[in-house]
Amino acid sequence: MLSRSVLRAPLRANPARQAVQSLRRTYVSQSGSTFTKERDAVKAHAAQSSELWRKLSLYVAIPALIISSINAYNLWNEHWEHESHAPPMEERPQYPYLNIRNKKFPFGDGNKTLFWNDNVNYVKED
Repeated sequence: MLSRSVLRAPLRANPARQAVQSLRRTYVSQSGSTFTKERDAVKAHAAQSSELWRKLSLYVAIPALIISSINAYNLWNEHWEHESHAPPMEERPQYPYLNIRNKKFPFGDGNKTLFWNDNVNYVKED
């Protein structure tokens, strides 16, 4: 390893090679080019936009979700409070258009839907 670096040192110090390297483009952009200015403007705009959406998410969306959740909770409680004053399910009228069954359901006892809730749904047995 040491012998290789010793042999390459004179090649690196060659003046002809240095002249060729000085003529090569290094692809370093100039600070005043329009491309660089446009790219910096796009970066600044992206930073402002992301900051705006971060603030909207934190200061608008999260409080709106909290307020709407409180409202939904209150409406839920009011509904069940109102439902508690209704007559029992067995005493409610059974209209002919409620619980129409042309054929049995392929699950359970065949009389209850897939999303049946005994607290809300009722079928008067004939």
